[in-house]
Amino acid sequence: MKIQEKIIINGTKENVWNVISDIKNSSNFIRGIEKVEILDQTENSLKGLKWKETRILYGKSAVETMWITDVKEYESYSTRAESHGAIYISNFVLNEKDGMTELSMNFFSESITLGAKLLSIMFFLFAGATKKAFKEDLTDIKAAVEKQSSSL
Repeated sequence: MKIQEKIIINGTKENVWNVISDIKNSSNFIRGIEKVEILDQTENSLKGLKWKETRILYGKSAVETMWITDVKEYESYSTRAESHGAIYISNFVLNEKDGMTELSMNFFSESITLGAKLLSIMFFLFAGATKKAFKEDLTDIKAAVEKQSSSL
């Protein structure tokens, strides 16, 4: 399954980066995230940061362990999770123009086990709800950035 969502934010890349890279506090500004528990943190880079994220999915709490696999500061970062026989990759990309920043979120899942491959046939049923959750996350990020920018 592949999903891509984008949003235009009234703020610089640096402002947007400061919000999206604040994984530890993301439950304070993304409504769909209930709790974040940092498991492993590197000193000067996001790369290697590992955490457990509890969020509401399909009306229920779900916990996933995620980690950051690639970082280009103020430009992009990628996360990975492995669960239920599948690999999940998310990529966040920033593009700034005239003081506005486009934040793109790209999501890809790949079924690895036979069970996950059989279930992947039904993933299309969940694609709409997943896309809606991503849109809500991006809207919450936009609100957090623009609130911070207006208070400066």
